[in-house]
Amino acid sequence: MKIEIWSDVVCPFCYIGKRKMEKALAKFPEKDAIEIEWKSFQLNPDQKTDTSVSTLEHLATSKGWSMDQTREITANVVEMAKSEGLDFDFEKAVVANTRNAHRLIHLAKSAGKGNEMKERLLAAYFSEGKNVDDFDTLISLGIEIGLTEDTIKKALETGTYEDAVETDIYESRQLGVRGVPFFVFDRKFGISGAQPDEVFTQTLEKAWSEYEKANQPIQMNGSADSESCNINGDC
Repeated sequence: MKIEIWSDVVCPFCYIGKRKMEKALAKFPEKDAIEIEWKSFQLNPDQKTDTSVSTLEHLATSKGWSMDQTREITANVVEMAKSEGLDFDFEKAVVANTRNAHRLIHLAKSAGKGNEMKERLLAAYFSEGKNVDDFDTLISLGIEIGLTEDTIKKALETGTYEDAVETDIYESRQLGVRGVPFFVFDRKFGISGAQPDEVFTQTLEKAWSEYEKANQPIQMNGSADSESCNINGDC
């Protein structure tokens, strides 16, 4: 069964939601039969990379907050992240366009390393203050997870996977995704945001139950009605 996750590299709740999903999967008996696929989504596709300002300064300006407000709000997010074992540092985070980072994830997916690349980029942005739009940085991060320098450099310089990023974004619009993270279970059930742990566990179990029903051999003595829900509706 496939779980598709639309998210952005600079979205704090995407990283928190990733950990919540991983916790649900870790205790799921059929976890080895679950495939995770990362999908591209840009919160601000027109964002200009600017290493001269911190993410805190950028948030204050773009949201119309005072710096005190910005520090208070981000401090709450930092505490949420800590509860999931994550160390966020908004003071160091670099304002960056994420288009190239998403292309790198697609390259890693082609080598079976999409999850590793997603994790590495999230950590680089939120914990290490790295510029996730810088080619040298992206090459270095890709090498860390097992990609070759020549392969990464060629993909970044030639615009490879631009179409793949666009396809993901188009799909998100078709599914009605308005915010991330957005988790889609077997194209039947959806979770929007970093919901409480039990929501991930319950949705995973429900989706798997439907998946099993749909993939059972046909019974000649009749079949039971299956329960399903639209991704944009109520279950």
